[in-house]
Amino acid sequence: MLRHLTIPRGPIELAADLHLPDDGVTPRAVVLSTPGSSVKEQIGANYASRLAARGLTALVFDPAHQGRSGGEPRDLEDPYRRGEDISYAIDALSTVPGVDPDRIGVLGVCAGGGYAVHTARTDHRIKAVGTVVATDMGEAFRGFQPDGPVAALDAMAAARAEENRTGELTRLNWLPDTLQEAGPTDVDTTQAITYYRTERGRSEHSTNRRLARGDALLLGYDPFHLVDPLMTQPLQVVLAGRIGNTGSYDAGMRLWKTAPNPVDLMVVEGAGHYEMYDVPEHVDAAVDRLAAFYDAHL
Repeated sequence: MLRHLTIPRGPIELAADLHLPDDGVTPRAVVLSTPGSSVKEQIGANYASRLAARGLTALVFDPAHQGRSGGEPRDLEDPYRRGEDISYAIDALSTVPGVDPDRIGVLGVCAGGGYAVHTARTDHRIKAVGTVVATDMGEAFRGFQPDGPVAALDAMAAARAEENRTGELTRLNWLPDTLQEAGPTDVDTTQAITYYRTERGRSEHSTNRRLARGDALLLGYDPFHLVDPLMTQPLQVVLAGRIGNTGSYDAGMRLWKTAPNPVDLMVVEGAGHYEMYDVPEHVDAAVDRLAAFYDAHL
């Protein structure tokens, strides 16, 4: 069962989908935090629908400035606002008749895993934290800069000054739009394009663009800062067994070793990062483990 919602977020609204078991709303509920650039009909729906089939109420939403949610300028990937989105989603979910506000967890996938962890440190309405191939977007973006992050920040400062002068905002591709445009590349980039930019996973509501001025925020972001003293909730970590170039295996292991209350670590052997988005055997295995985790801790 699927119910469309709008979530008040200050002057704007977030577009959301509530995935329900066949018998309706359950007291135990999970808010999903999705990868960068994705919208609720993609990876979030794959996990939310399966959690609902296993008896959990699951809420997935489009981030502010993206998808069918409000917010200007469009295509902004602000990691701090992404965390705030989760808290606003919990506000809304707590008012759904039948949901117990004291039995709400969070599930973050890829960049959404980092956002979920960062939010759970200080929003203790979240009672259990699950992650699937969680990434540290700050570390990843710092590693992408050929001349280092400081030089990149200097260039971004100059570019923003130019934008302010011209009034024209710059947008960048998250991924090449086609495999042909990408040319010969690594297996992870190929799988990412195959998911996001083909009929397999493409959504008309996902632009594959990000606002360039948001990159400075990502460069300075640390989703795991103060996890050790603050994130006391039970933690489930799910990793892809094939270690690629996304950094999610190392980030997940670092989170597992840092968090004060790690409960379960699952490595899905044979799976790559992007295969954890929609390959049924891998997603089903992860959701079975996650459902058992939420059953025990919500």
